[in-house]
Amino acid sequence: MLEAGKVGDVYNVGGWNEKANVDIAYTLCELLDEYCARSDGRSYGEQITFVADRPGHDRRYAVDASKIERELDWRPAETFDSGIRKTVKWYLENQNWVANVQSGAYLEWVEKNYTERVA
Repeated sequence: MLEAGKVGDVYNVGGWNEKANVDIAYTLCELLDEYCARSDGRSYGEQITFVADRPGHDRRYAVDASKIERELDWRPAETFDSGIRKTVKWYLENQNWVANVQSGAYLEWVEKNYTERVA
């Protein structure tokens, strides 16, 4: 986009991987079963529970990436399967980072590095 995109244009970056939210949840559970099985031997997927739907609930997400593909000849380097696998592995291998996000400790870093300094 920086090299060949038109200034002011919008480009949707997507991977042509339209999936239902529940399918993604089950995929995540299957990967967790593979990478860090529960001590009781049960599947993480058993923890998924269904609740009454709410108005406006998103059942899936989809991005039309045809413009970036057509105009900039861009294609994703990862498939959904390869990308989600790498993402899950990264989170499992970076538990300190996850803990800092969950605790809010990262906010100190943001404050230190992104707050405008007045002289």
